[in-house]
Amino acid sequence: MGVDMSNPHHIKDFFASPALSLSLAGIFRGANVGQAEAAASMEVEEGSGGGGGRREETLEISSENSGPMRSKSDDDFEGEGEHDHEEEEDGDNKNKKRKRKKYHRHTAEQIREMEALFKESPHPDEKQRQELSKQLGLAPSQVKFWFQNRRTQIKTIQERHENSLLKSEMDKLREDNKRMRENIKKACCPNCGTATTRRDTAFTSTEEQQLRIENAKLKAEVEKLRAVVGKCSPGATASCSAGNEEDNRCSLDFYTGVFGLDKSRIMETANQAMEELRKMATAGEPLWIRGLETGREILNYDEYTRVFGSEDSAINGRRNTSIEASRETGVVFVDVPRLVQSFMDVNQWKEMFPSLISKAAIVDVICKGEGANRNGAVQLMFAEVQMLTPMVPTREVYFVRYCKQLNAEQWGIVDVSIDKVEDNIDASLVKCRKRPSGCIIEDKSNGHCKVIWVEHLQCQKSTVHTLYRTVVHSGLTFGARHWMATLQLQCERLVFFMATNVPTKDSTGVATLAGRKSILKLAQRMTGSFCRAICASSYHTWNKVSSKTGEQIWVSSRKNLNDPGEPLGVILCAVSSVWLPVDPHILFDFLRDDARRNEWDIMSNGGPVQAIANLIKGQDRGNSAAILKMKSKEDDMWVLQDSYTNAYESMVVYAPVDTNGMQSVITGCDSSSLAILPSGFSILPDGHESRPLVITSRQEEKSTEGGSLLTIAFQVLTNTSPTAKLTMESVDSMSTLISCTLKNIKTSFQCEDS
Repeated sequence: MGVDMSNPHHIKDFFASPALSLSLAGIFRGANVGQAEAAASMEVEEGSGGGGGRREETLEISSENSGPMRSKSDDDFEGEGEHDHEEEEDGDNKNKKRKRKKYHRHTAEQIREMEALFKESPHPDEKQRQELSKQLGLAPSQVKFWFQNRRTQIKTIQERHENSLLKSEMDKLREDNKRMRENIKKACCPNCGTATTRRDTAFTSTEEQQLRIENAKLKAEVEKLRAVVGKCSPGATASCSAGNEEDNRCSLDFYTGVFGLDKSRIMETANQAMEELRKMATAGEPLWIRGLETGREILNYDEYTRVFGSEDSAINGRRNTSIEASRETGVVFVDVPRLVQSFMDVNQWKEMFPSLISKAAIVDVICKGEGANRNGAVQLMFAEVQMLTPMVPTREVYFVRYCKQLNAEQWGIVDVSIDKVEDNIDASLVKCRKRPSGCIIEDKSNGHCKVIWVEHLQCQKSTVHTLYRTVVHSGLTFGARHWMATLQLQCERLVFFMATNVPTKDSTGVATLAGRKSILKLAQRMTGSFCRAICASSYHTWNKVSSKTGEQIWVSSRKNLNDPGEPLGVILCAVSSVWLPVDPHILFDFLRDDARRNEWDIMSNGGPVQAIANLIKGQDRGNSAAILKMKSKEDDMWVLQDSYTNAYESMVVYAPVDTNGMQSVITGCDSSSLAILPSGFSILPDGHESRPLVITSRQEEKSTEGGSLLTIAFQVLTNTSPTAKLTMESVDSMSTLISCTLKNIKTSFQCEDS
């Protein structure tokens, strides 16, 4: 199940469809004889008063999703010009009669000339209108009004067509829902509601289950499209309200179809999960036992079974499953309402955990909750949890999220997969299941919160590359420690982003607060784009190649058609992951140090690197955004670098930037349209716990065991044309770039044989 509603590249765009493009192309086609004849018969009222004669024509739009639509002709919009001021006297009274409106027709030649200019420039300037009016013998106001009316006409046609497409999609979804409900009724006993055992009525085929999940995905997409359009056509609205009352009466088609549960059952499950989370978060021994060597808390599963009982679940009964349970406590710099909102808003949730979440969506809302804090809100969600390497598969999980205020100072947010979901879904679709997981948030003074995070997963065992086997199977990768460390760092980043009293030493090179915010916002976007680019998400199709020096390199390409945040064209991404016998903190400091950048960065050509600006965004000075200038033979190159480190992982992300664009960002201008293509490094501990450290004043002796898992990724624009094909020369160049960079890093640490 891949429900991705967050990334705009991967949501089906019903508006920018080929059918719409073809239909609008006919409007601009000046060589159309029929159009010229119709244009020749247009009547344009000369005067500032009302419109001229009206007529309607049927416009046939070429689209498989829509039928004939009625559209106003140009006569409906033409009506601007001059009055002919004629006055007549009436015998004795000599009264003025009403002004008589004079009409004239544009010639076919005039229409063709204006259509030709309209195709090139729908909004001509004053000079263009003057020249056209002289050429055609029309008043400038007539030309102006003709272009206004033409734009209005096309906008109206486009809106009707968009609404028609949207209505068609909604009708398809209603038909799918109706068909699924009929199948479910046939597959269930009319008395008890349980699934029958007869083969001819059983509704457990993989194909049908996938259709149900696809239906939920499309439903969420259409809801988002409805929000974007902001309105439906009258026909669609009527159909929504009166066409099928049962569809609008209940929003649980997905739950009753896929999970076989009703709303009351879901609420009961959510409440039970919240109680279990409270006990899991507050209990000590014997439920949780602290490990002597690692210091981490370990779940005593025998005690867990005694307290909460064993679950009669299909996935629980399989041999090829594993249980991952962890708990972590920490303090974050954010107030409770904002933190709760970050969990309940799917977009804020993804931004809070960019290195962990590649996809997320709210499939449907079961209960909206009370007040602005969403107390009691329940929503069905989907998430794809990732690791920053294509070598470890992502985990897809769907679950119910329940938000509840426990007392005056505590909130609980619990995630739980619905019980016995495997009875209704093919087993191959359920690979990861959430037992009651989440966090208990306690309000502290001065905008601080204490958070107790519990992560409890039940997953099918999957093949993991030997390089990452230890760190994944130990539960560190997707455990509570990772989530908590990321949450703390992101909350710190928000504090530094909003702060107005940042010391000068922590904000060098930027004179204004607006400039600081603009740079930090751009750095955050760059890092989020980097995380999405290098994971094993279904966004990408990875191919493995081997470099000449023996490294395994994963290659993926994509085409950017309309995203202004990245260069337009074909983008190639190459990734390689290796183990190095170097402490993660030492490796991180080396890669982010601009004084040593020329030791590994081929782009620097061995030359000096100058720091133009450096902005601290966390208590650890390793969390910073910097603007670097590299000297080259031809011209100086500016690079934006974002450094990111917490108790679990570190990243160094960078990208060359346009000098003029970056200078405007420094002054505080909006950075959303600045195209940027990030490359960089992800650094993780290798998962081998080292022995207790010996107290010593020598920093280099504090980490004598363990190493780093380094992922290096480069992205380049191989061709500015989106229709171009990827060449092997580009792949070979990227492989060479990665091999040379890795060799330089190993040489600096004298570990070429690692």
